[in-house]
Amino acid sequence: MMIRKLEERDFLESIKLSMYAFQYTVPDAEIPKRKEMLKEHQILGIWEKEKLSAKLHILNLKIWLGDTQWDMGGIAGVATYPEYRRKGYVKILIQEALKEMKRSGQHFSFLHPFDISFYRHFGWEIISEYKKVTIPKNDLQFMEASFAGRVERLSKATHTEDLEAVYNRFAAGFSCMLVRDAQWWLDHVYGDLTAAVLYNRSGKPQGYLLYKIKDRVMDVKEFVSLDRETRIQLWNFICQHDSMIDHANFTLSVHDSFPYYLKQPKQRIEHTPYFMGRIVDARAVLKKYPFRETGKQVFLHVSDEYAGWNAGTYLLKDGEITYFEAREGSHCTHPPKKGLHLNINTLSSILLGNKRPMEVYEMGYIAGSKAEVLALEEKIPQAKSFFYDFF
Repeated sequence: MMIRKLEERDFLESIKLSMYAFQYTVPDAEIPKRKEMLKEHQILGIWEKEKLSAKLHILNLKIWLGDTQWDMGGIAGVATYPEYRRKGYVKILIQEALKEMKRSGQHFSFLHPFDISFYRHFGWEIISEYKKVTIPKNDLQFMEASFAGRVERLSKATHTEDLEAVYNRFAAGFSCMLVRDAQWWLDHVYGDLTAAVLYNRSGKPQGYLLYKIKDRVMDVKEFVSLDRETRIQLWNFICQHDSMIDHANFTLSVHDSFPYYLKQPKQRIEHTPYFMGRIVDARAVLKKYPFRETGKQVFLHVSDEYAGWNAGTYLLKDGEITYFEAREGSHCTHPPKKGLHLNINTLSSILLGNKRPMEVYEMGYIAGSKAEVLALEEKIPQAKSFFYDFF
């Protein structure tokens, strides 16, 4: 068994493994484009007798935490041929990927799990959830608007920077959202979707929908508005489709107040955990993180089985982070009576905005005094995590 990064000459083998493992087919005509896209990935592979038996992709991406961009390693394409499964190959690849992401200066790592408990074992935690709201045709009732906005429908072929500008302003209001460049929009966002951009009276884009209509169902994949009036205008645009559809589906952040403000808010809602994330380099993250200045200090005793460089004690003071390396035979260099004990999963969930310190403390994921948890609570900015993308 040998582990090494895939080179361009190995890309076809990577594509074949993906097709087998994920049960899809890439037409021959699309192979060159797939190979070109793989040049942007770091692909780690395990080889048995010169045959690729397992692989893992690292995508070099960025996320928003408020108005600041952070480097993120996206894990994708984790696959093993069945004859090589249950040999610990994925574990080996994950450990190597964590080392590679740290070497590359990536602060966080995100992935879409096939099994949440599997990736929790390696330090990833749920950092984004969504709700899917289903509204029947009869409840598509127009709302009163103060003006008639202009809607412009776009496709992948007619994409404009207006859409990107709205998304960037919207993303700055959350944590975890992906930083999208124009190429990401074209390669990973549109697909077969139509965009409907809402312009206000001044001609400024203030919101958009990304949707498709099939079999009399309108599936709204992204519903983005920068103010209440824009949301009403976009809702009314959806209602204009009432002769074409039997119901509409909406994918939204769990923090979104929709459908509370509708004339008929009683609708079917499904709440689903979506993406997972973990801290790759705790020291780098804590030093950069925008903690609030409270005049208090907090000790964090952090454990991390698969990225041992994160394990140890961190003293959080206003404008200063001090790290004390974990010593063999003890959890930290400070007496366990002082400070909060938590693993990398819980720390990741807190800093990425999916859970608050007191919330996870009450669930038993933080050990320590309530007073120290409240001190940490004060230091963590209020943030709402959300992630619309997929890779």
